[in-house]
This record gives sequence, structure tokens and C-alpha cells, in this order.
Amino acid sequence: MINVAPSPGINGLLLLILQSVYFLIPAYFANMAPPLVKKLKLLEFLNIPLDFGKKFRDGRPLFGRNKTYRGFLVGILGGVIGAYLQMLLYKFSIFQTLSINGIDYSNYQTIILIGVLMGAGAIAGDLVESFFKRRLNIDSGVSFVPWDQTDLVIGAYIFVFPLIYMFISWQLFLCSLVVTFCLHIITNHLSFYLHIRSEKW
Repeated sequence: MINVAPSPGINGLLLLILQSVYFLIPAYFANMAPPLVKKLKLLEFLNIPLDFGKKFRDGRPLFGRNKTYRGFLVGILGGVIGAYLQMLLYKFSIFQTLSINGIDYSNYQTIILIGVLMGAGAIAGDLVESFFKRRLNIDSGVSFVPWDQTDLVIGAYIFVFPLIYMFISWQLFLCSLVVTFCLHIITNHLSFYLHIRSEKW
């Protein structure tokens, strides 16, 4: 259970929502890093499909050409950067309140491990989703609700769970799923209307 005492003016539900978002910062960074690096055309030598273009027995790719070693590695790096940011912010009381009680965000080794696990988990969740999209004959970039919006959450929690299972609750996990789903939809719709993205979903 989450037993961090709320700050004055922050009720239990609001605190849970904020904690669910703050906890997933490494996963969010991991999810944002690959498309950013791709857009900037960095590390092109790592732009190699993870499945090496191999086909599954249904004749379709395992993951698709958009899932690359570059994306996987920068995703993990993004997770580490996100966790390191949490470590820097931990000295402020408000961020201590938003942190999950029991996780030592001041411990460098713990933070690096959390960053690696959540980063790898977020990317792995996306890979699993891509695998099933290919099996269902859904092309890359085509909406796959609700998995497009929640795969990073599921993957990040699965990977980091063995390390911090005693500090997280089902309420936190459920809240993370719902909040991330909503944030994903809102962000994509805003990007569409601002002509940053070509589709709403």
C-alpha cells in the first residue's frame, strides 16, 4: 500500500494520481526517446530492425522495421535519464511526497537500476504490442486502442516489479493505466490540432 502522508491541501485521490504519473517518468522518457532520436536522425548506424527483417510463420514481420536497436537502446537511456531526474528532484519535499514510500530515490545504484528496468520494460511492452499487431494484420502506426496507450505502463511495471513489489499497490497500477491512457489521448489530439501529428490517435 501507499503510505506517504499527503501534503496539506492534497487529498488521497489527487496524491495517488500525481504519484502514478511521477512514478512512471522513467517509462515516459523511455517512450519519448526513440521517436525524438529518429526525428533528429541520430545514431543512424543503430537503425537496424530488431527482427532483422525476418518473417513470422504467417509471412508478416515479427515486429516491423520501425522497431530498431537504436530505439531499444535510447529507450533504456531515456529511462535512466528520467530516473536520474527523479533523484535530483528528491531533495525537494514536494517530490518526496510524490515519490513512492520505500523507494530510495537518493541511492544512485537503485535509481540507475530502476531507470534501466522501467526503460527496458516500456520498450518491451511496445514490442509485444507490435508483435500482436502484426499477427492481427494491423499496420505500424494504425491505432490499436487501448494497447497503444498502455503498453509502456504494463511493460514498465512488469520489469520493475521484482525490485520494488513491496512498495507498489494495485491502486497505483490501475491509476497509472487510466491516467496514462487519458494523457496519451489528450496529447495526441492536441498534437493533431496543432498539426504536429497527422492522426488523432
